[in-house]
Amino acid sequence: MRKALFETGATDFSYSISMTTRKPRKGEVNGVDYYFVSKEEFEENIRNGEMLEYAKYVDNYYGTPLKYVNETLDQGKDVFLEIEVNGAMQVRANCPDAVFVFLTPPDLMELKHRLIGRGTDAMDVINKRIKKAVGEIRMMRNYDYAVVNDEVSQAVERIQMIIRSERLRVTRVMPDYEQMIGDE
Repeated sequence: MRKALFETGATDFSYSISMTTRKPRKGEVNGVDYYFVSKEEFEENIRNGEMLEYAKYVDNYYGTPLKYVNETLDQGKDVFLEIEVNGAMQVRANCPDAVFVFLTPPDLMELKHRLIGRGTDAMDVINKRIKKAVGEIRMMRNYDYAVVNDEVSQAVERIQMIIRSERLRVTRVMPDYEQMIGDE
């Protein structure tokens, strides 16, 4: 999904690479897919306040390094985070103007099929992921939008529509016009 979204050629938003303590899957590259670090290094980043959000998911830490997000926002670009629900709620608490999109599989059987198809996890891990997904779906009401990831191209199109719509919100464009018309 992430790859397809960024292959559309849009340059006015950037993908934030998450940090994790899990082992790389076949074909994943450090600094491209994730920053793969030790548990000790991740916990040091937490202690130093260097994480925008973080959570433990199926016995591994996942999180978003704060430095990259701040640098990208300072360049006037939107930042796209791919994070689980607990991390999203941390971001919502700290960034109330952020837009939250819940990406969901069509159903749990399809999710199980996809996880098995990866060929990277044992059945006990897959079952943990399914159980975790049920809890995450319950949290969907805390998001602004829900996108079903049935066909990748359709899901990408839906996300692009959300981005375009959000950029047209009066609260986002009004500061430019206030500057143009000045205070009276």
